[in-house]
Amino acid sequence: MRALRRPALFWAAAVSSVAVGLVLIAAPGLADPLPDGLGPCVPGDCPSPYPPIGIGTDFKGRDNGINVFVGGDFQVRGRAAETEGRIVVLGSFDQNKDTSAGGSAAYNIGIVGAGSLVPPSDGQDFLVTGGNVTVAAGQRLIGERGVVRHAGTASGTILAEKVVQETGAADKYRKIRTSLAGASQCYANKEKAPATGTAKNEGSQTTFKGDGTSKLQVFYVDFDLAGPSGGQQGIVFTDIPAGATVLVNVVKTPAWTVNSYSGTITDDDPWNKIRSKLLWNVPDATTVNVAGTGQFQGSLLAGNTGSTTTLTAPGFNGRMFATGNLVHMSNPAGGGGQEIHAYAFDGDLPSCAAPTPSASPTTVAPTTSPTTAAPTAGPTTVAPTVAPTTVKPTAPGPVVPTKPYATASGEDIPETGTSSLVPVIGTGLMLLGAGIASVLVTQQRRRPSK
Repeated sequence: MRALRRPALFWAAAVSSVAVGLVLIAAPGLADPLPDGLGPCVPGDCPSPYPPIGIGTDFKGRDNGINVFVGGDFQVRGRAAETEGRIVVLGSFDQNKDTSAGGSAAYNIGIVGAGSLVPPSDGQDFLVTGGNVTVAAGQRLIGERGVVRHAGTASGTILAEKVVQETGAADKYRKIRTSLAGASQCYANKEKAPATGTAKNEGSQTTFKGDGTSKLQVFYVDFDLAGPSGGQQGIVFTDIPAGATVLVNVVKTPAWTVNSYSGTITDDDPWNKIRSKLLWNVPDATTVNVAGTGQFQGSLLAGNTGSTTTLTAPGFNGRMFATGNLVHMSNPAGGGGQEIHAYAFDGDLPSCAAPTPSASPTTVAPTTSPTTAAPTAGPTTVAPTVAPTTVKPTAPGPVVPTKPYATASGEDIPETGTSSLVPVIGTGLMLLGAGIASVLVTQQRRRPSK
């Protein structure tokens, strides 16, 4: 029996070492961030954790990541007030608010009056467009301490540190549209991301019940988050482990609406507590509506390049990635002051290394040929060249990525592939060797002297 124990110990140690090595080799492929470096805070001066919603100019940090990405046009309507953080629009930005009965004529970007109080650094691009920037007569687009960079024309009053016309201003961001559209489809693939919990509309609220253990909590929703008659309801998440990523795949088409009173300006609401790890993924719907009287929590990815997302909730707290059009406005029934607040997304999502879009976007040429002009220094007024009109949402031209990934600031970073596994494989083999050597030494020591 003693003769059998030594080989058994030897192979047990070897198998154990191989297992550890295989775990190390497999681990990097288990989860990925959003493509193109999107989601996390980009220094700046990133806070940890992000603060609750605040008011004022006592900044809690600086974030140079893209907070709002729009693959089509961005329209400001009704009595919407402001968008915190960096904005990239592949199409045009068009502001034509309702200023009747004392409605504000201003729309703030970058640095705002209320939000996470984590704006971009001074002098950064607060707004980049691949088309025009149009501000209605008598209104103001305010991006003071930042840059408004546009590929097309600029008309109306734009208050910024610089207003820069640059042919191809948004070109380095165009690949983001394709990669987001493909990733959205991938995240909603049940083979890639099987459900780990259930979502049930109970009338007065929708309850998302997790499995209590998985680090990636996945839900599938094929209904509106609204009451039986379309009214407001609560949103509740239960059995979500601390630190888990929460992926909600909305597979309802052609339209999806969330109409909720949940979400507060403080972090005492459980929904607020998972904000930094929560992604609402809407891959196919052509109409997405975020409404209600609550503060919507989490980042949203609208993956259909032909879609229009409309925000009328008082606050949207997270990254907004709309591969189609985005409309920021107030509820037609009344009210105002709608805001988009800058909150980073730090979740680990299903691996989608080579995303492909679900459909080819249509081609729309700029209304005028862009020309290159010198930067305008200081807060200035750009005289209107055309009468402000309501622009029908359109989609920009096709997006063909030149490299699979880039940083959120638009700078290219090296591709990653099997070469990144070499150190991990080496570590696994070293562990294997160490296990074998350890057993051999042990056996040598146990041999009886002759």
